[in-house]
Amino acid sequence: MSTSHHPAATTTPDPPIRLGLRENWPQFTLLVVVNVCVGGLVGLERTTVPLIGADVFHLTSDLAVFSFIIAFGVTKALTNLAAGALTARFRRKQLLVTGWLIGVPVPFALAWAPSWGWIVAANVLLGINQGLTWSMTVNMKIDLVGPARRGLATGVNEAAGYTAVGVTALLTGYLATAYGLRPAPELIGVVFVAAGLGLSVIVRDTAAHVALELAQHAKPLPAGEDTTLAAVFARTSWRVRSLRGASQAGLVNNLNDGLTWGVFPLLFTEHGLGFAAIGLIKGLYPILWGIGQIPTGHLADRIGRKPLIVTGMLVQAGGFVLALALLDRPLLAGVLSAAALGLGTAMVYPALIASVSDHAHPAWRVNALGTYRFWRDIGYAVGALVAGLLADAFGLNATVIAAAVLTAGSGLLAARWISEHRPGTR
Repeated sequence: MSTSHHPAATTTPDPPIRLGLRENWPQFTLLVVVNVCVGGLVGLERTTVPLIGADVFHLTSDLAVFSFIIAFGVTKALTNLAAGALTARFRRKQLLVTGWLIGVPVPFALAWAPSWGWIVAANVLLGINQGLTWSMTVNMKIDLVGPARRGLATGVNEAAGYTAVGVTALLTGYLATAYGLRPAPELIGVVFVAAGLGLSVIVRDTAAHVALELAQHAKPLPAGEDTTLAAVFARTSWRVRSLRGASQAGLVNNLNDGLTWGVFPLLFTEHGLGFAAIGLIKGLYPILWGIGQIPTGHLADRIGRKPLIVTGMLVQAGGFVLALALLDRPLLAGVLSAAALGLGTAMVYPALIASVSDHAHPAWRVNALGTYRFWRDIGYAVGALVAGLLADAFGLNATVIAAAVLTAGSGLLAARWISEHRPGTR
């Protein structure tokens, strides 16, 4: 008997496309797990790699040790920028899977690199991996939930990633204590790569959700508004005051992360702490940064972006002051500093992404987010470069003082430049 006149008998129609967290929770949850794997892969490096440079490869210059962070930061920043342009040619899912394929060699290179140059090269691959995978997970979550829950969506995404960074940093510290700096701590990265790649293959693309939001947007794209990467880069970097304010705050925020990534393991080792204690300090910072973004992301939707951004930068500045003020009790100094840095960053991170999204039309939002994330993640390289130069010239303490001053100044600039702009009011 023919069933040709009963199409429902042979095909299952796709569910209607709707925006919202509740409506898209299975895909949203899958993307959260993918970003746990993204964060876990970069978390491999937080505790051990600066110490591998100093102890295994006997690097004597702090700038040479921090070169792996510079390589990572520059590559990730450029990939973030390219990711926005690449979404015009490729589906988000294709870029997500490509990012994971590029990350496959990373844990093996970290575990068995015969020279420091291999570690730096692995960080070029890691930067591309992080730029593509993290960019796509955050963009896809924003696509799914629509404008009303952007702060929460970005908060959950960043929480998943940075909690994984912290837990992995903590775990690698304990593995290094038990088994040495290599290869055991780095090989847990194989699990993250395999799981991240496998899950990314089954996730659904979000192009239809972007099209729906464009159709529902309060106002069409203004006639003649240029959506090319060059135009959006200029708009996000300096022409639009609020976007400029967000870009500089993002840069300084990750300058702090890049600086502490390199400086804190060396500083606290100098003051007598072992691998496990360093792992605790390097783990606590991103764990609090991660978990804290769920309530702060929600809060950014309730009270606005600016109060969280300004307060968060000032709290981070206070964290650097605590690190130096209490150095005669190094574990206490490290834990309290990490807590303040983590909580301050948790306030800033989802609010900045949401603020950029608020001020960008959906037609050019991906390029705006790519530009913002370019400036934010170039902060890793700037932080490591500044830290290396200052530490070689004036010592590690000077780098911490410089970070406190820069962070407080950035918070004041954010207060001056950033304005609230509620979604749907363009």
